[in-house]
Order: sequence, then C-alpha cells, then structure tokens
Amino acid sequence: MVQSERLKKIPPYMFAEINKKIAAAKAAGVDVISLGVGDPDLPTPQPVIEALNRTAQDSKNHQYPDYEGLFAFREGVTKWYKRRHGVSLDPDKETLALIGAKEGSLHLSLGVINPGDVALIPEPSYTPYMTSTLLANGIPRSVVLKEENNWLPKFSDISEDDAKKAKILYLNYPNNPTAAIADETFYKEAIDFAKNNNLIICSDNPYSEVGLDGFKPLSFLEVPGAKEVGVEFNSLSKPYNMTGWRIGMAVGNAEVIDAMANVKSNVDSGVFNAVQYAGIAALNLPDSHIDNLNAIYTKRRDWVCDALEAIGLEVNRPKAAFYVWARVPNGYDSASFATEVLEKAGVVITPGGAYGAGGEGYFRISLTVPDERLQEAVDRIEKSVKL
Repeated sequence: MVQSERLKKIPPYMFAEINKKIAAAKAAGVDVISLGVGDPDLPTPQPVIEALNRTAQDSKNHQYPDYEGLFAFREGVTKWYKRRHGVSLDPDKETLALIGAKEGSLHLSLGVINPGDVALIPEPSYTPYMTSTLLANGIPRSVVLKEENNWLPKFSDISEDDAKKAKILYLNYPNNPTAAIADETFYKEAIDFAKNNNLIICSDNPYSEVGLDGFKPLSFLEVPGAKEVGVEFNSLSKPYNMTGWRIGMAVGNAEVIDAMANVKSNVDSGVFNAVQYAGIAALNLPDSHIDNLNAIYTKRRDWVCDALEAIGLEVNRPKAAFYVWARVPNGYDSASFATEVLEKAGVVITPGGAYGAGGEGYFRISLTVPDERLQEAVDRIEKSVKL
C-alpha cells in the first residue's frame, strides 16, 4: 500500500518511539521507570466513575450523541470557565465538545486552513500542531522559543511574509514541554499581532489548572479581545485524571467554533453521552480536588529538582504544568543524555529534540508517576548519573 504524500511528511509520533525504547529495555531485564509521558497516575475521582456507571445504564445514551456535544455538557463547561477563570461563554455558539483536545488541532486546521496557508508553530512544542497543519495541506512555520525570552515567542522575529500568509498562531501556556507561563501583557501583545495580521490564535491550554506553590495560570480568554481573534482548547485529562476518557472542549470565537463543528460532523460522531455526563460530574467537583492534586505535583517537582541539582544541573523550578524542563550537561545532546539516563539508571526522560530543533539541548521529566516510583527514579539518577 502506498502512503499519501502528506502522510510521508509526518515523522513518527515521539511517544510511540519512546514506548519502543521502553519495551526494548524491559525485554533486556531492566526495571524501567518512565518519566517520559505526561499521563496522570492518580485515579479518576470516584464521583466521575459513578456518573459514567449510572448514565451508561440508560439506553437513551447508547444512540448517536450530538456532534457538538450535549447541551448539558457545554453548559457545564461555560459554568466551569466562569468559576475558574471569570470567562463568560455562550454554550450554543462558543463551546464545542472534543474527543480530547488533541483532535481539536486537526479539526481547526481542516476547518480554516487552505492549501498553502501558514500555521505559526512554536518550537519546541507539542507535535500535533505541526502534524495537523500538514494533514490539512498547510505550511508549518517554526517560531523558535528561547530560554532567554522565558520560552515566549518574539513577534518581531516573525517575518512579514509569514505573518501575512499565516492563518493560525498556536500558543500553549502553561507550556509543554518547557512548563513556561504567560501573563496578561504577553497575551495582549499576541492579540494585537493577530488583529494586525488577520489570523486566528489557538491557545492550547490543558494545563490551565496545574499551578504549583499556589500559582494560578491564566486563560487566554481572560484577556480583553481574545474572543475576537481566537479559541482555546482545554481538557478534563489533567485536572481530573481523565486522559483515557477522551473528553475536552474548544471554546471562544463563534466563527471558528462553527468551522470546527462542521468538520466534526463530517469526521466523527461525537463523544459517548455517558462520558459527557461523567465530564459534567468532573466539572462540578469542588476546587479543593484540584488544589490537592497540585500539592502532590509540587512535592514531586521538588524531589526531581533536588535530584537534578545534586548531580550538578541548574534547574528552574516551574510554577505550572507537571513537567521539569532542564538543560542537558555539557558534552551531550538531548538524545545522548536521555540514552545515558536510561542505560545507567533505567529511567526514561524525554529528549528535548523530540519537540523540534528548538528543544535541542534540553530534556523533559514528567511528574505523573506514583510517589514511590518517582522517588526511586530520582535516587537512581543521583547514584548512577555522574557528571
């Protein structure tokens, strides 16, 4: 079978490659601890599971769901955004249920990008921004993020030609993989850039509730003018430990939401109603659930940062997301250092180069590992990796 030309442009998904390395190490008898994938280890809250069990028994929920999502779920999203971020949304026109935020990138690209249109993609970044652009026959243009700029894009560095051809600018704060954060001043600059160049901002914000040491991340939509130029993707995966449930949302500009909904109606048949009712239960959980979760991630962050500092690495302790992003030691690139840690400590870390050339020279550690295994992993790194 011959693959399409667009598919040939897409590199293998990095976590699939990481899984191959883990499998090979395990086959060799290594007790591998993976700090590679950001998949929460803690269980989904019991009220969410109970809501699924209850509503799955109702035969009405066994039929096709609404493409755009149950009104009750979309209304639950709007109430959650109002409570958590002070953002007002129309559940009919400005809210769309997603099968996880990952699919949102593809539906957005298919809904607004014409062949030859440019998407401005930060680098390093989550790889589906690039792949969804390619699948829509668009042109990805890298906007390199640098540590000296706090991992924020400099809009003055974007060429006038790219800015004019651009249809989408992706932003992602709290950031994966760097755990960087953005403030209102930055978002105002981004909104002005979007207005001046007639492009759409996509704020991918699944870590919006993961704030450490009491820090409260900002939603792009909290900033005046945001809804005029963009949408935000969010997900129940991170704040409610629901990665496997595949439920998220796109919110914001009504025209963009309508374009995405039109794509969805032709591509998928929506989210199982019982999962949406479970999502409503999650959205209605007390905020103390998120506070307790963030306390766990704060403790884990400190364990990892202490261990990295003990082997001689300088680490900036992140204020948000559940990742630690650090520079590799002298004499290594990101892949060779990740290999060293795997071979000497039996611990998987993610090489920064997997997120694009802008991530080269760094590595990422995920905090989504049970406490005892994470503690063992950092102990192994301290004992085995000598610089």
